[in-house]
Amino acid sequence: MQAIYSKLIARLLPVSERQIVKTIDLLDEKATIPFISRYRKEVTGGLDEIQISEIKQLYEKLQELSKRKETILNSIEEQGKLTPELKKRIEDSWESTELEDIYLPYKPKKQTRAETARKKGLEPLAKIIMTQNVQDIYVKAEKFVNADVADLEEALQGARDIIAEWVNENESARNSIRNIFNREAVIHSKVVKGKEEEGVKFRDYFDFKELLSKSSSHRLLAIRRGEAEGVLKVSISPDDEHAMETLNRRFVRGNNSSSEQVATAVKDSYKRLLKPSIETEYAALSKEKADNQAIKVFSENLRQLLLSPPLGQKRVLGIDPGFRTGCKVVCLDNQGNLLHNETVYPHPPQNEKTKAGMKIVSLVSAYAIDAIAVGNGTAGRETEQFITALRYDRKIQVFAVSEDGASVYSASKTAREEFPEYDVTVRGAVSIGRRLMDPLAELVKIEPKSIGVGQYQHDVNQSELRNSLDQTVVSCVNSVGVNLNTASKHLLTYVSGLGPALAQNIVDYRAKNGPFKSRKELLKVPRLGEKAFEQAAGFLRIPDAENPLDNSAVHPESYPTVEAMAKDLKCSVCDLINKNEIRNKIQLEKYISEKTGMPTLLDIMQELDKPGRDPRQNIKVFEFDPNVKSITDLREGQILPGIINNITNFGCFVDIGIKEKGLVHISNMADKYISDPTKIVSIHQHVQVKVLSIDMERKRIQLSMRIE
Repeated sequence: MQAIYSKLIARLLPVSERQIVKTIDLLDEKATIPFISRYRKEVTGGLDEIQISEIKQLYEKLQELSKRKETILNSIEEQGKLTPELKKRIEDSWESTELEDIYLPYKPKKQTRAETARKKGLEPLAKIIMTQNVQDIYVKAEKFVNADVADLEEALQGARDIIAEWVNENESARNSIRNIFNREAVIHSKVVKGKEEEGVKFRDYFDFKELLSKSSSHRLLAIRRGEAEGVLKVSISPDDEHAMETLNRRFVRGNNSSSEQVATAVKDSYKRLLKPSIETEYAALSKEKADNQAIKVFSENLRQLLLSPPLGQKRVLGIDPGFRTGCKVVCLDNQGNLLHNETVYPHPPQNEKTKAGMKIVSLVSAYAIDAIAVGNGTAGRETEQFITALRYDRKIQVFAVSEDGASVYSASKTAREEFPEYDVTVRGAVSIGRRLMDPLAELVKIEPKSIGVGQYQHDVNQSELRNSLDQTVVSCVNSVGVNLNTASKHLLTYVSGLGPALAQNIVDYRAKNGPFKSRKELLKVPRLGEKAFEQAAGFLRIPDAENPLDNSAVHPESYPTVEAMAKDLKCSVCDLINKNEIRNKIQLEKYISEKTGMPTLLDIMQELDKPGRDPRQNIKVFEFDPNVKSITDLREGQILPGIINNITNFGCFVDIGIKEKGLVHISNMADKYISDPTKIVSIHQHVQVKVLSIDMERKRIQLSMRIE
């Protein structure tokens, strides 16, 4: 079966069948996507994570389809209707819609109108009518009037019900209507009477029509949300006359009373059965397409957020701002451990600005603070201005840090386990401070969809969203690498080959035995076997290990190769890492073997050049316009600094230092056509924007990055 899967996948992806076969073999051996893409380049021909992920998704879908075919074959066989021809047709079908169309006539039915008519013995009449050879069908129909069939009209109606079902189950007819839907279907949304005021946020869709094929992901999801909230009534329909003409050409032959009955049955079939069925199908297909686009945007945003520049191991003062309840202040050491916490009240109603300022300055001095992280939520801007105006005994950098998801973390089981003796405000401030030090390590503790970067994340398929976001987190964690001796259980969970149970075992082992001295020591962790070690080891770092390769992305399986290089050059592995002139003498061709090819050797050389390097960029301080403190301070034409904090497929949202975020529509991103905003902008990118318009009623701000 694998050979069939590989052939089918090769038709859909620009990847060779051989590469697919090898990748499926690795996946079946429980190898992870990060491991395959990083350490099995020779096997797969250098496929990257995206290509491997696509192969995995298609492979899983084909496996599901195989199970469905088995169910269908068993069902038809139990009915005694499985012919060799039908069996072959089902086995050869690898398209879900086609498969379900083949099965439809054999699918066990509920009590339909057609089924009722069959029980009354009217199927022979339906067959006579369908031939359309009988000029006066009424005479024939009279013969079917009996104890179960009251009169002529009931006989004809029952026969038409059976014909309507035949039309609906006709594979060719269904495909004809699908083709019309595909080309002509229009999605139409109307406001439910009396819901105008309640659903004002859906005002743009109160009477909206658009070709379904042209409707963008965000519009479809907005319309479907309006429908789910009971504000909008939504339909998808093609040109009904065109559809009826197509069906009549297929089924209505001649011009007699039998043909008239068929025409009536066809019309009923289209309106009652066929159109609603295909409409449901296209509603699901369009929703799936919109979901996929939204999930793709969300995943890319999450990737950029997780890979945001870290401040690194510095001593940080974190502040969770507030007005009435004050600003919760925490001091963290360079490992993110909580050293001190208290609350200051620099804002109304207390207005203890002087006292709060003295306290902050003294904490910075007492705990040798290197940087201050201020949450960007309520009172964030005011707190940042208050903090930057203070005089310190050292150079202090002040950063505004996104609070998205901090409250979710604060109330979570994870936070309670970390800080059982502290309340949610302290936990929130700690999270803000740690996010500055290492966004990735802190954000993995929060359910990805709570981080707030995406569009309509609660409206898309939640299982697909969770899978995509989890895969994104795994990809990011493994691309950066994890310090084995300082990583939390939550961070270790996402390391290739580990998971929650092994992550907990590693933390427990570390607590009992002290820091790991080598990667090899991982094999002493309970239940961590050779396979898990193979998958995980290359992504785990030990900065002070005796073997310097333990702090690199060189996999332990390649240590003998590096040691052979050092031996041939009569130097140590440390010399290879520290001395460029020695590395330049290495002749890589000498070290090619059955298992180690040039791709792996080039990766090894890159690691020896910068072992354990962090792929993330350096962090930069950002300042908003000090004159803009609320939406009332905005004027059309203003040029302002901003930070991109969310990207959708129709543009990006920019934080300009006030509560409301401004939208840069995709048409205002550049002086050229843009189809994908992520090709132009990224999360946390610093930009200059121009204010185009301000809608005070709906609190909407239109911005442009096209500044002449």
